[in-house]
Amino acid sequence: MNTWTPPNPVNLADLGFMDARSKLIDLAAFLDRVQRAGQDDDFRVQALKKAAGLLSLDQPTRAREVLLSFSDPGAEPVEKAAMQGALGAFKV
Repeated sequence: MNTWTPPNPVNLADLGFMDARSKLIDLAAFLDRVQRAGQDDDFRVQALKKAAGLLSLDQPTRAREVLLSFSDPGAEPVEKAAMQGALGAFKV
């Protein structure tokens, strides 16, 4: 006797919209604060702005593209780390 029934479809917008909306507002507020402080030329802030522009891509690869936009594009490993830890964005 088969008792399994497929799950009901889930409305992903219902589940995730408010969380995504909140994160986007947080990002906008952060960029406003950084700009008011005169620190919007920081390479990490520039990387965030570049990554935010990728959100308008009409491809299901946005997350990959955003992640790659923060990454070192080089293929060769560095000989020695300049510091311990990470900066979160690649400094050109």
